[in-house]
Parts: sequence; C-alpha cells; structure tokens
Amino acid sequence: MNGLQRTALVLAIIGAINWGLIGFFGFDLIAAIFGSQAAAMSRVIYAIVGIAGLYCISILMKPDEEMERSPEPQR
Repeated sequence: MNGLQRTALVLAIIGAINWGLIGFFGFDLIAAIFGSQAAAMSRVIYAIVGIAGLYCISILMKPDEEMERSPEPQR
C-alpha cells in the first residue's frame, strides 16, 4: 500500500468515526473542532474526507495480488 492509499484510508476512517459519533451520540466532532458544520474549514474537511472515501473505492477494487506485491529489493 503506498502513501496516498494509506492517507486516503486514514481519512476515510476519521470520517467513519465522525459518522459513528453522530449516529450514536448526536455529536459532530469536526463541527465541534472547527465551529459549526457551515464553517468554511469544516466544509473543507468534509470534502477532503469525501474525496478520500471515493479514492478508497479504487483500493477496494484492486486485485489482492496487486495490493500484496512488494517491490523487489535492489542489489
């Protein structure tokens, strides 16, 4: 897994945790940190997390062999 894939996965996990907090407790962590859901920074964070989630779809669709393949060590 390369750096972009790991970053996208971390952002998607953050989004999932935030949605879990909203669902279970009615608490939006991103809105609490950045002021409100309508705050510009909150909207940027929501957009970045959304894009990361969409990118994770491509990770899901990759064959297992491609994900597990590691580069050969250089001699």
